[in-house]
Amino acid sequence: MELKGKKVVFLGDSITDGCGTSAEEFIYWNQFAKRTGAQVFANGIGGSRITPQRFPGTERPWEERYFASRVEELIPDADIVVVFGGTNDFGTGDAALGTISDQTNDTFYGACHLLVQKLYEKYPKATVVLMTPLHRMSEDEVLYNELGVRRVGPLRVYVQALREIAEFYGLPLVDLFADCPIQPRVESLRQMYMPDGLHPNDAGAGLVAECLQRVLEAL
Repeated sequence: MELKGKKVVFLGDSITDGCGTSAEEFIYWNQFAKRTGAQVFANGIGGSRITPQRFPGTERPWEERYFASRVEELIPDADIVVVFGGTNDFGTGDAALGTISDQTNDTFYGACHLLVQKLYEKYPKATVVLMTPLHRMSEDEVLYNELGVRRVGPLRVYVQALREIAEFYGLPLVDLFADCPIQPRVESLRQMYMPDGLHPNDAGAGLVAECLQRVLEAL
């Protein structure tokens, strides 16, 4: 796919909002724009999830603006829509994982289905792309998450769910979990790409942009 001039919308969490990078120009979508000549439009909210919380809190209300609830805020026309989330569903979410047959917002699988369907309603001719979470510290912790909620499994079960959703709809998948060389449990890689163990820095964001570009240009 030729990317120059394409309108590319990014829907995500704090990584899309730029947390971890030193300036806006180094956020992965801006690095992607610089590499490809695409027009980029980002909607990233720190702490937000694909799935709504069952028991939302009141201290950080912006985190409750789950992905599908923000689709109407996106520009009215887009050639490509990139969804980059899931790490907060693991880190702070309280919804069940569910199964591929779910069609409600009560589970991660169901919320993914409804998000993709809502995006296709808004952008029937666009290419919708899913990106899996990156590796992160404590990704294999399966007892309690950062809010004290019992986890449904390690981060990789959310990654696998996104892979299955992409396969169900025949969507392009940028599998950062498998193909992006950022592994913060390796000290040298953490210092180079993800010092806080969660958010890629300028160099790490560049790798994300490179992975996305490689998948899209191959379409």
